[in-house]
Order: sequence, then C-alpha cells, then structure tokens
Amino acid sequence: MQLHELKKNTTTKRKKRVGRGGKKGTYCGGGGKGQKGRAGAKFKPIIRGWIKRYPKLRGYNFNTQTEVSAVNLDVLEKAFEVNALVNPESLIAKRIIRKVDGKLPTIKILGTGEIKKALTIEGCLISKTVQEKIEKAGGTVKTKSVKEVEKKGVSKAKTKK
Repeated sequence: MQLHELKKNTTTKRKKRVGRGGKKGTYCGGGGKGQKGRAGAKFKPIIRGWIKRYPKLRGYNFNTQTEVSAVNLDVLEKAFEVNALVNPESLIAKRIIRKVDGKLPTIKILGTGEIKKALTIEGCLISKTVQEKIEKAGGTVKTKSVKEVEKKGVSKAKTKK
C-alpha cells in the first residue's frame, strides 16, 4: 500500500445548499424542474398585457400630437422666386418637405435666416417674428399664427428635425 492508495473510512456529507429567496426552500419559489425552474425564465402574463393596452377612461385621446414639418426662411429664399405662393402643395412640389403617411403635413415656418423676396404664404403655421420679416420684405401672410391655432384647441405640435 502506498500513500496515493489510501482512502478515508467515512465520507463527508455535504451540507444541503438552501435556495435563496422564498421561505428557505430548496427551489426558492421557482418550483421544480422545467423551463420555469431554470435561470433566466421570463414569462409575461398574457392577460395582464392585454389589460394594460386598454386606455384609461378619463382624458384618453389617441391622436393628440401631430407631426410638424419645419421649414426655415433661408430655404424659402433659395427655393422660391419673387411674388411666389408658398403653401404645402408648392413645398412638396419643390421637394422641400414630403407627405406624412400619404397626407399633407402641418408646416411651421421658422425664423432662421433672412428673406429679401416678397412671398405670399398660405396654410402654414408661423410666428410673429417670421410674419414681421416677410411683411418687411414686401410679402403677405394669409395664415393664422401658432397662438391662434393653439387657442382653438389644437394641441402643441412637435417639430420634426
């Protein structure tokens, strides 16, 4: 008999590792075998998912925000000639903006840049500063300002960059 052939008389009994969580049970609330008993098992309760899709009762409004296409004054200066009509149709024809879901978008003219041409603007949202710049250049505005549209009950629109 040699040293590497020696064996113990008794084997040490390993202490049972109690699962974490739960009430000190071995499965810690995960149950027995199967997919739900393994690590990383994530099952979504289907009915709860359906219930959460339903809107709450008060104040539910599905389409409150509308997308707004923003156009700067310097773009209008480059794209249009003197005394030209600027409206959503003409902006789409010049490929400055494009349709959103097959419909004409709401257009907001922003005051970035200078304008020296007299333009007629229709069917677009504008601010007071833009209106002053256009009228100073000799153009006319046949639209309502953003504040007038908001007073009517149209929600604030988010600009698309």
